[in-house]
Amino acid sequence: MRIKEKIKIFTTTISAGKFKGKTIEIPDINTTRSSKGILKESLFNTLQFDIIDKNFVEAFSGSGSIGLEALSRGAGECYFMEYNKLAFRILDSNIKKFDPGHCHLFLGDSFEKFELVYSMVKKSSEKTYFYFDPPFSSRDGMDDIYDKTIALIETIEADVCEMVIVEHMTKLTMPETIGALSFVKRKKFGRSTMSYYRPTEQ
Repeated sequence: MRIKEKIKIFTTTISAGKFKGKTIEIPDINTTRSSKGILKESLFNTLQFDIIDKNFVEAFSGSGSIGLEALSRGAGECYFMEYNKLAFRILDSNIKKFDPGHCHLFLGDSFEKFELVYSMVKKSSEKTYFYFDPPFSSRDGMDDIYDKTIALIETIEADVCEMVIVEHMTKLTMPETIGALSFVKRKKFGRSTMSYYRPTEQ
């Protein structure tokens, strides 16, 4: 595989579910990284069996480690968006080792592709989990990318959404409400924090 000759490849494994133990490749490039194991474990301890048959959208997919973990744990349809062509090729390769019939890949800027993906999950009979983790390399000057991410989340309607999870720098203060969604909780892991949002109760 020519990609491996150009860059270093790391690996991680699926921790639970029907694909437990399967390997995911991660390219060593500055916009792609694997979510910390403890962070991923905490996420899926929160979601548990609630994700079964639900849609799962990983907006900044990289290697797809979060979305593929969700798929392994019973998510119905999984949607992946990735801008970097090299990361996308490895993401595509990872998905082919799992269940490509239930995975939908989109090459391009997540801010531009999100409307298309959203229109697809909106037509579904199942609600959707959305996972946002803007590129690591952008985080030190993160104001613009987080503003754009929050603007995307504002477009999510309550009847489409089960939950939104945002992985972000711990020093960033996330709003209490974003559009139709309200803050539920946050979990801190050193420099990274996950903030959870659900549709606001009427």
